[in-house]
Amino acid sequence: MAGADKPLLSLAGRPLIAHVITRLGNARAISANGDPTRFAGFGLPVLHDDIPGFAGPLAGVLTGMDWAAEQGFTHIATAAADTPFFPPDLVTQLARHSAPVVLARANTPDGPRRHPTFGLWDVRLRHALCPWLASGQRKLGQFAAEQGALLADIPGEDPFFNINTPDDLARAEGIARALLLCPNTQGTNAYRT
Repeated sequence: MAGADKPLLSLAGRPLIAHVITRLGNARAISANGDPTRFAGFGLPVLHDDIPGFAGPLAGVLTGMDWAAEQGFTHIATAAADTPFFPPDLVTQLARHSAPVVLARANTPDGPRRHPTFGLWDVRLRHALCPWLASGQRKLGQFAAEQGALLADIPGEDPFFNINTPDDLARAEGIARALLLCPNTQGTNAYRT
C-alpha cells in the first residue's frame, strides 16, 4: 500500500479501523505503535507495545492483556484493522468455546484456514506469554497452540478478507457498496446508517 497507514485508509467514506470498531461493537482499546494521536478521533486508548522493537502481533496481544487485567477484564478479543468484513457477532461466536485461547477459522476455496489475529484470549496467559516473547519466539499461532487453543469455525464467504493492495481496497469498495444496497448480505447491516 506504498507505506500508507492501512487502518486509516478510507473504505466507503470511513477509515478501515472504524469499520473494525463498529463490527467489534464493544471495542475498548486500539493496539498500535507509532504516533498515537493519529487515532485520537476514535475516543479509545491507544496501547503501544511494551516490548521494544517490532516483536509482532503477539507483543500487542501481551500489551492488551496487561491493560485488560488492569481494567478488571478476564479476556481480550483481537481483530486485524485491515479486515473490515468479519461477522459483527464474532466475539460471541468465539466465546461459545471454552479454552484459554479460541482462534477463528474459516473455509476458503483452498480449504479451512486459521485466522490467528482473530481470537479470544484469557488474560492470565500473559504470565506465559511474556517469557515466551522474551525468549525470542514470535509466532502467534504457535504460542496459541502451545496454550491449548481451540479453533472456532466462522461461517461465511471469505469473512476475513483483508486489504493488502490497492486492488484489495477496490474489491472491498465493491463489497461495501453491496452491503449498503443489500444490508442483509452476510447477515449484517453494520454498514447501514
